[in-house]
Amino acid sequence: MRDDDQSPISASDAKTLFAGWRNAPALVLAVSGGPDSVALMWLFARWRRALSRGPHLIAVTVDHGLRTESAREARDVKRLARSLEIEHRTMKWTGAKPKNGIPAAARAARYRLLADAAKSAGATHILTAHTSDDQAETVLMRLFRGSGIAGLSAMARESMRDGVVLARPLLSVPKSRLVATLGKAGIAYADDPTNRDLAFARPRLRALLPMLAAEGGDARGLARLAARLGRANEAVEVLADGAERYLALRGRAPPRQEGREFDAEAFAALPEEIRLRLLIRAINAFGHEGPAELGKAETLLAQMDRCFAANGAESSPKRAQIHLKQTLAGALVSVSRGRVLITPAPKRRRGSASTGGK
Repeated sequence: MRDDDQSPISASDAKTLFAGWRNAPALVLAVSGGPDSVALMWLFARWRRALSRGPHLIAVTVDHGLRTESAREARDVKRLARSLEIEHRTMKWTGAKPKNGIPAAARAARYRLLADAAKSAGATHILTAHTSDDQAETVLMRLFRGSGIAGLSAMARESMRDGVVLARPLLSVPKSRLVATLGKAGIAYADDPTNRDLAFARPRLRALLPMLAAEGGDARGLARLAARLGRANEAVEVLADGAERYLALRGRAPPRQEGREFDAEAFAALPEEIRLRLLIRAINAFGHEGPAELGKAETLLAQMDRCFAANGAESSPKRAQIHLKQTLAGALVSVSRGRVLITPAPKRRRGSASTGGK
C-alpha cells in the first residue's frame, strides 16, 4: 500500500486489507453514511465483485434519533447499498435517552444493535470503518484520562463484542485516503456536524491534531505508538497469565463460596504491574458492579502493598496479624492469614455508600 495519504485505495489495496474475510459466510458492515463508512461499503462491494464467491454483505445503519437528518441519511445509505447489490438494514435506538454521557450511551447502543443484526444474519464479524485518525484521537483521549498500557494501545484490529467479532480493517488507513477514494468514484456521503461540535471531547482533540502534527505528533505517529503499546500489552498479558497459573499452584480453593485466592507471600513478590492486572482480573470476574476502574484498583493495590510491608516488618505474611478488607466494583478483597481472597461482595442496599476502594 502506498504511503501517499491522498491516494485512493486501489483494488489491490482492498484485496490485501480484506483477505482475512474471503471465506466468511456473512459480514455486517457498520455504515452511518459518513465518508469513512460509505467508503468501507463501496470498497467491500468492489472487492466482493472480484471474487468468484464471497461473503454475504449486510450494511447496517443505526439511527440514534438524535438528529433530524439521521432518518434521511439512513435512507441515503439504503439507496447506495441497493445500487451496490448489498443488503441493508436500519436499526433504531429506541427508548429514553440519557441527559448526560450521550456519546458513550449512543456508542454502546450502536454496538448492541449491530451485534443483534449480526446474530440474526448469521454474520461472523461486524466491520467498522475506524481509521488511523480515529486511532490517534483515541490515544489522546485515553492519555489525558490517565489510561495504562492496555488503554493506550487503543483500538485493536479485532476484539469480541456481545458475542460477535468486531473488526476494524481500515485501522491503518488515514481518513484522507477514504475521502479520496469516494471522490474518484463520485460517491456522495453525509456530513455529521456533531463531528465538529466542540462540546464533545473527541472533536476538541481532533482540532488539536494539526498543532500536535507540527511538533511531530501526527496521526500516523500516534497510531504507531498505539501499535507498539499494544505489542507491549500483549507481552505483559502473557506474563500475567503465567503468574496466575503459578499462584493457582500455590493457593487453596476458596471455602464455601465462589472466588479467587492467592498466596499472599507469592503475590507480594510479583512486579507491581502484574499484581495490578491479576487484581483487576479477579475483581472483574467476581464483582457485580461493572469493571474496576484503573485508578481505584491502583489505590487498593497500594493499600495491599502497605499491608504486605507491615506484615513483612513483623514476620512473614504467612504468620502476620495485620489484615485488610475492602470492596471495589462489587468484589470483596481480603488480606488475612497469609492469603489474598477476592469474592463477590454482599450487594449493597439502595442508597448505601461504598465501603471502600475509593
